[in-house]
Amino acid sequence: MIYDHIKNIGLYKGLAPALDVALDYIAAVSADAENGTTLLEHGVKAVVSAYETRLVNEKGYEAHRQYADVQYVVSGREVVRCKPLEQVVESIPYDAAKDAARYTDCPGADLVIGEGYFLVVFPDDAHEPCLAVDGQPAPVKKVVMKVPVK
Repeated sequence: MIYDHIKNIGLYKGLAPALDVALDYIAAVSADAENGTTLLEHGVKAVVSAYETRLVNEKGYEAHRQYADVQYVVSGREVVRCKPLEQVVESIPYDAAKDAARYTDCPGADLVIGEGYFLVVFPDDAHEPCLAVDGQPAPVKKVVMKVPVK
């Protein structure tokens, strides 16, 4: 997992060509980006969406096998709860079409993304996004970069 401020994005460049594409995209994205999915080079997808954060994410934690997620909130703030995959219990088996398995809710690290912070979660990082900061649901606009890991 990587959690850092966008001003330090250069520290992570050069790790993998597909990750570089994702990092370049979030460095340039603006709050007026249109919702939807954009396909980029190296198999990277940019998924822009707008929604309201929640007190509870009914789906719980998720983890992917085919993609790493680069998550960046372009307006607003949200909490993403993270925990190592080996410390969670699978509740819904892996679905290859959705590239996700679900896991029971358990305490983890609460990371706030927004205000320039971004998060990279890899296949061994269970994560629970879309949570309200300070228990106050609020609107966010977010880009999730789907970065192939194989």
